[in-house]
Amino acid sequence: MENEYIGKVQLNYAHYSGEDIYSDGAVEDEILDIVRSYSVMEYPSIIEEKAEWPILYHLSKQRENIVDWLPIDSSMKVLEIGSGCGAITGSLAKRAGRVDCVDLSRRRSLINAYRHDDCDNITINVGNFTDIEPDLDTDYDYVLLIGVFEYGQSYIGTADPYVDFLNILKKHVAPDGRIAIAIENRYGLKYWSGCAEDHLSTYFSSIECYKDGGVARTFSDKGLRDICKKAGLTDLHFYYPYPDYKFMTTLFSDNRLPDKGELCNNLRNFDRDRLLLFDEKAVFDGLLDEERFPFFSNSYMLIIGDRPEIDYVRYSNDRAPEYEICTQISGKDVIKRALSPEDGAKHIQNMHKSYELLKSRYEGSMLDICPCKLLDDGSGIKFDYIPGRPLSEIFDGFVAKEDTEGFAALFDEFIKRISYGEDKPIADLDMVFSNILVPDDYMNSKWTVIDYEWTEYKQIQTKEIAFRALYCYLLEDENRNKFNYELIIDKLKLTPDEAEGLRDKEVAFQKRVTGKNLSMGELRELIGGAVITPDRLKGTTGEDALKRSVQIYTDTGSGFSEDESYFIKERYDSRGDIDFELTVPSKAAKVRIDPMMDYCMVTLKSVTLNGESFDLSDNKRIYINGKKLPSDNGELLLFYYDDPCIVIEVKDRVRSTGNTLRVSMNAANITKDMAEALKKEISKKIRL
Repeated sequence: MENEYIGKVQLNYAHYSGEDIYSDGAVEDEILDIVRSYSVMEYPSIIEEKAEWPILYHLSKQRENIVDWLPIDSSMKVLEIGSGCGAITGSLAKRAGRVDCVDLSRRRSLINAYRHDDCDNITINVGNFTDIEPDLDTDYDYVLLIGVFEYGQSYIGTADPYVDFLNILKKHVAPDGRIAIAIENRYGLKYWSGCAEDHLSTYFSSIECYKDGGVARTFSDKGLRDICKKAGLTDLHFYYPYPDYKFMTTLFSDNRLPDKGELCNNLRNFDRDRLLLFDEKAVFDGLLDEERFPFFSNSYMLIIGDRPEIDYVRYSNDRAPEYEICTQISGKDVIKRALSPEDGAKHIQNMHKSYELLKSRYEGSMLDICPCKLLDDGSGIKFDYIPGRPLSEIFDGFVAKEDTEGFAALFDEFIKRISYGEDKPIADLDMVFSNILVPDDYMNSKWTVIDYEWTEYKQIQTKEIAFRALYCYLLEDENRNKFNYELIIDKLKLTPDEAEGLRDKEVAFQKRVTGKNLSMGELRELIGGAVITPDRLKGTTGEDALKRSVQIYTDTGSGFSEDESYFIKERYDSRGDIDFELTVPSKAAKVRIDPMMDYCMVTLKSVTLNGESFDLSDNKRIYINGKKLPSDNGELLLFYYDDPCIVIEVKDRVRSTGNTLRVSMNAANITKDMAEALKKEISKKIRL
């Protein structure tokens, strides 16, 4: 088969057998049509419209994060093995002088070529790696295996395939070059908590040493070290992508491990259902105390060769383009840079402007503003490295001890310090607890504000900034909501209407930051599978336990989220009746009730909030993803989806404290065929 060009990209078929052995099926044809017909700028909208895992996985720009931080420049040659549909190829091509790809599939290689057809430095070699390998150069600055090394036994097929794989690869690395391997950790905490193994889709298979077989193998950090040692490779450096390497938002290292409270984004089950056997954030916090995080990191990025200078990276790139930034820490240097310089330079430059104005406002106070300096090209900004503990960690200590007085005293001190210069026309909206570092003697020493990305050049009341700080603190971790904050809220002297207005303002602000596209959290809610907790299994067994559980969601301004959902302890009786009551937070806008996890008929008998009844026929107040039917006994609801939900608007009825929602209903499972038949019958009557 002759070589071909797609735009400027060359596809080399010298070793292509003419058959694609590995494929995800028809979805690849769909992705090929997308990349032929649409620009990269349109991918986010297409991902939302399709709402399918393969589309997100192959086309999301966040896939590039795992390699974007590597120090690659135009003088370098890069070899990408297993390039697939090109999720990271574009990031490499933007920076490297030359990118050589190897992939088994022609169709995937065509997808890669079409999406990067304007790059004249990409060559894609299509075929088996072992056939192509002898023709590859021997002086690559980087050899990359992103989600590939685990398939070593199918790539190589020898008695010791992973060692032999590395022995082959090291022949193609320049003397000062590097091999980079991104791979899941077989003992990642998500697997203990109940995520299915990424390659086999079975529970606990990697933890149980792959006793049932399979083509892929992942490894612990020790396992990877042992393989490298057998291959004669000893210059090893481990990084820890979080939540994993596929959609990494943060990269940690042994020089900069996570802080307690930092690992709170753990529900990333886009592609399938998962169990949730425990609170992963709480367990991560305990592991950090015990200095065991590296063993349980969900993924590894192993660099073989000279260690890159970077210790930490955080990406904020599920935002509007003008706000997309990356934060890097290298030794004592902290640099924020715009990921899209043409769009984001102004945002970066505004941070420097904010520093100068905030420094002037707080001069002479007990608050320091972390110094910064613009980089020469204006697309980045360098901050001083400041040691200390985040104020949020101190507050967490009071929450853990249920020490309301201690929390209130510290909150008083927080208000006192941030209110300094309140009359000045400059205010840092981002003065949340996690952005303030404090020394051990925090009540008598200066605090340092380390982030002022969101600054308003106008006068803003202290109580608004303090409310946002507390509001964001609660949203970061649902366990914090168990603490009684009424005393703290009272200190702000906000009326219910003022508090509601500030919550609405925060929602609008977050939407301005994310722009017209959904954040990754919202995409997970749109695409992700079910989260099955032990509570869902109590009182019954097997499949019935999953179907006859009532799940509750609360929208406090950021939409419904699995992270903040829970299952009630009450169960349906033998007649299908259930009565329960919920405590509703004062910041709630909506409550969602999933009556079952199956096709069903529900009679909603009554709904009251603080003793006040809802009109069950009010479709603006109570709405469902099914059909309301005439009934003499409450509202009869038909759900012809296996994920039924009832949404209740409570925004204008909640009080500042003590909100109780009481629900009475009856529910019965129906089959899918019965649900569809009823739906058709109802449709006929509507047409008549």
